[in-house]
Amino acid sequence: MQSESEVNPMSKKKKAQMSKTLVEKILDKAKIPYQQYEFPTHAEGDVAQLTVDHLNVPEHDIYKTLALTGNKTGPVIAVVPIDEHVDYKKLSKASGNKKVGMVPLKDLIATTGYEHGANTPIGIYETHHYPTYFAKEAEAEDTILVSSGKIGRSVGINPKQIVQFVHGEFADITAPEN
Repeated sequence: MQSESEVNPMSKKKKAQMSKTLVEKILDKAKIPYQQYEFPTHAEGDVAQLTVDHLNVPEHDIYKTLALTGNKTGPVIAVVPIDEHVDYKKLSKASGNKKVGMVPLKDLIATTGYEHGANTPIGIYETHHYPTYFAKEAEAEDTILVSSGKIGRSVGINPKQIVQFVHGEFADITAPEN
């Protein structure tokens, strides 16, 4: 008797493939190509963090999605490389606010629908349509990685396509980490 993989060679590949997150399903529906990534995580206090040192992915290609609030616009989303910080003054200017500040951790899920470490510009746009600003250096990249809505899961995606999809814009909003 033949095994399932001998009868259907695709069955073995399907089992090995990661199940799709809601964000990946949104991208599929929009016909936007992406590549799935899964990173190991570790806890730092009450917060899960990516462990990326050993995966041969340059940190500058991995982007974090930050939820801030502006004094005029309300919530504002900033997408910056994980090895840089968002510059509040630059983001204020780009978003038309006098000042911006981080959404308190206790309010994050209520504001974005995602827990810390899982915020994703794609999912946030799909449900809230907040103004979204991507670090200008992303514009020069072929692919950036952003969270796919689950801690430790990311998608590699063309930055121009994601900016167009979330009706965002590239802007000078970063400051290097010290």
